[in-house]
Amino acid sequence: SPYSPSTRRFFNPLYLRIEAIPELAYLNPKKQSLVHSLMKQSRKLNKDATRLDRDKVYAAKLAALELISGVSRSPSRQRAYEEYCRLAGAGLDDFALWCAIREDLDADDPLWIDPTAALGSPFAEKLRGELADRIEFHRWLQWLCDEQLEAAQAASRKAGMRLGVVNDLAVGVDLQSSDAWTLRGVLAPGVSVGAPPDMYNQLGQDWHQPPWHPTRLAEAGYKPFREMLATVLRHSGGIRVDHILGFFRLWWVPEGNSPADGAYVRFDHDAMIGILALEAHRAGAVVIGEDLGTFEPWVRDYLAARGILGTSILWFENDGDAPLPPEKYRLQALSSVNTHDLPPTAGYLAGDHVTLRNELGLLQRSAEDERLEHNAKLEKMMDLLRQRGLLPAGDAGSEQERIEALHRLLAQTPSVLLGVALVDAVGERRVQNQPGTTSAQYPNWQVPLANSDGDPVLIDSLEEDERFNSLLSAVEDAMRQ
Repeated sequence: SPYSPSTRRFFNPLYLRIEAIPELAYLNPKKQSLVHSLMKQSRKLNKDATRLDRDKVYAAKLAALELISGVSRSPSRQRAYEEYCRLAGAGLDDFALWCAIREDLDADDPLWIDPTAALGSPFAEKLRGELADRIEFHRWLQWLCDEQLEAAQAASRKAGMRLGVVNDLAVGVDLQSSDAWTLRGVLAPGVSVGAPPDMYNQLGQDWHQPPWHPTRLAEAGYKPFREMLATVLRHSGGIRVDHILGFFRLWWVPEGNSPADGAYVRFDHDAMIGILALEAHRAGAVVIGEDLGTFEPWVRDYLAARGILGTSILWFENDGDAPLPPEKYRLQALSSVNTHDLPPTAGYLAGDHVTLRNELGLLQRSAEDERLEHNAKLEKMMDLLRQRGLLPAGDAGSEQERIEALHRLLAQTPSVLLGVALVDAVGERRVQNQPGTTSAQYPNWQVPLANSDGDPVLIDSLEEDERFNSLLSAVEDAMRQ
């Protein structure tokens, strides 16, 4: 899951584009043939619309990368690599050490919690020497990630995008992650982050992530926090902060307890938001805070006063028991019809989330009651669309027409940013993430992009996708009016 990563500072080599690595061209013919064979095998996986198999993809890419890593770099590229390592500093060295050790040890190996094997211990430093070659390999992978992110941002800006790449900052990391090992001194032991019972999950959530320790982080001068933000913002025009309310307070769940038994722990939000705003200013980047869920009313005003955008989701914006009229939306916000924690709009209109949550045992009342409430809410939204002339009077419209009407409605808001989800543009119905579940219960973050017929949709095919183009045209037309 991108919200349970191994690190929030560095990047996953899974996303590297092998074809864009210059050294590929200098492989001998036999090794080039092996790389192309690996590429061909991986592309076959794109035909499966049921489940993403990232392990297979990563294994193939890793094999190709190991072949390419043996190619000598030109003097200019070697200097660029050395400069990147210098700027990334000890944080990169420690992350690469964790990666090298992790290749041979399971996540639940006692070494990760053994104080005698902690980062900086004689044992860890001994491993640093023994694994020098693999550490170098993982440093090189991060340099490639940095290079390709820089190229993506440059291409975006050249194409006319004002922001370009907007990176996403997860609320935390996995308990067995690199950050949990390398930053142990500033993380709280024996607890994990979660959420109290709410609209997403009526039983509460345990995200199995160690939180920052407020006192220890302050004693460290917030250095790990600052370095994380600086790296994420290095090649981006914006950053979306998942659960930005966590900079104010976080729901801590003591180990072995239910999420409902947790409690809020407060942070020095002046310091954390101040650092966030400063690093974004240095990078010339926009900050979008996901300010959804349970929060104190003054928090949104505090963020807005510092130029940090909020998040408005159509289904959650209400005026009493009626949908909020578009002109009443916040100016300083990213507004969108849905979020990754809800089904795509096609699935939401069909009430798929009620069925799924009932099957997973996540409801505290009957599915019938949930569906009645959901349908009543939908009807009020359809009434608003008809009142605004976005749907014909007395006509429910087709699924595609309703999705486009909802986006046209949202385009009438004063919000400075409007989000259009790719899943809505192609007719996908399956939710990407069901909060409060594990991969054994639901394939979170493993759902490939598919259309309304269940056929896989590739990024390369979007230019000719009729439904994709129709939604974008609807949004553009609405924004010009």
